[in-house]
Amino acid sequence: MESLLRRLFGRIVQRGDLLVTSASGERWRFGDGSGQRVAIRFTDRRAQWGILLAPDKKLGELFMDGRLIVEQGDIYAFLDLVLGQLHGQRDPLIIRIIERGRMLYRRIAQANGQQRSRRNVAHHYDLDGGLYDLFLDSDRQYSCAYYEDGDATLEDAQLAKRRHIAAKLVMRPGDRVLDIGCGWGGLGLYLADVAGAAEVLGVTLSSEQLGIARRRAKDAGLDRQVSFELQDYRTLGGSFDRIVSVGMFEHVGVTNYRTFFETCRDRLSEDGVMLLHTIGLSDGPHSNNPWIEKYIFPGGALPALSELLPIIERSGLVLTDVEVLRLHYAFTLRDWRERFLARRDEALALYDERFCRMWEFYLAACEVAFRHRNVVVFQLQLARRQEAVPLTRGYIAEMEEALKRAERRDSQSAVAAE
Repeated sequence: MESLLRRLFGRIVQRGDLLVTSASGERWRFGDGSGQRVAIRFTDRRAQWGILLAPDKKLGELFMDGRLIVEQGDIYAFLDLVLGQLHGQRDPLIIRIIERGRMLYRRIAQANGQQRSRRNVAHHYDLDGGLYDLFLDSDRQYSCAYYEDGDATLEDAQLAKRRHIAAKLVMRPGDRVLDIGCGWGGLGLYLADVAGAAEVLGVTLSSEQLGIARRRAKDAGLDRQVSFELQDYRTLGGSFDRIVSVGMFEHVGVTNYRTFFETCRDRLSEDGVMLLHTIGLSDGPHSNNPWIEKYIFPGGALPALSELLPIIERSGLVLTDVEVLRLHYAFTLRDWRERFLARRDEALALYDERFCRMWEFYLAACEVAFRHRNVVVFQLQLARRQEAVPLTRGYIAEMEEALKRAERRDSQSAVAAE
């Protein structure tokens, strides 16, 4: 078994400097010696079998349980070293066989009815609110930020994300907006306060998020203009001029894609515009990562465009714009991970050591996936009529500049009020 493990690392790690200590105490060095050394140690033989037989699930579990110990560097450095060298390579035959089996089970695993969807959301989003304060920006944006330049802070990039989305919605004074999966309310408040929406309805399945979003609307004096409800998107009625959904579609489940888009078509006014912002796969459909599925996002799925476009076409919606945000989520996760680790002691006061290791692995593994695997963010602009948006894309930059001016006016008004 240790011979197989040594052969596995030897085949993968050709660059860098990796030192592995086996459960029996043997030490193996891999790579060309370049860069900072990363050293890991297995504490028992079963841990080594786990890496050999189910690495995509067992690696995270072993790190959480303290059975794979990073002795030099950190778990991000290890994942970056290993997965960075797998980029572009074809998976081994055994992994491809396992993937075929998982794809057969995928539709069953992601049959997210209303009750199951609420349980899935509660698993992740109804955690102690203090946890998210440790690493998110001040607006509690828990989705991919938009880094306009390499020097942007997390705060700058999350504000730029809200601005970019509002510009693509082609907001008009008096518009009624639906925010599906509104999180803690930041985008809805921005659309009302800065972009000029007359009315915003945000819906979520998280009671924790709902309470905070409502409180924020009241504190901002926008509670008559912006409302938040604990409601499943499938139960919505009414008509909206603009629909936005950010970071929620990953929880819909593959069996509900058709229902989601048909619901949006039915709720969107004849001249309406919709913006869908979702993590996705640039190399075709895959099953969900089993560790992420079990510990982080049960019922989740990352869509490929090849899955979405035929459903969108049949739904009666028109695809008017597609943008692929590459590496922006890697930068976002880098900032979240660094902020989380800087305040890790506070997380430990909320939960336990195993939870903190789980969260560190989650942030590190996702960052590496966005850097080295085919994981991106799609922004799909949709409409009922192709004339609903301007003819060329120049309007996006123009509207972003107008929103920047509105942000400055709001900031100056806030300072004057103080």
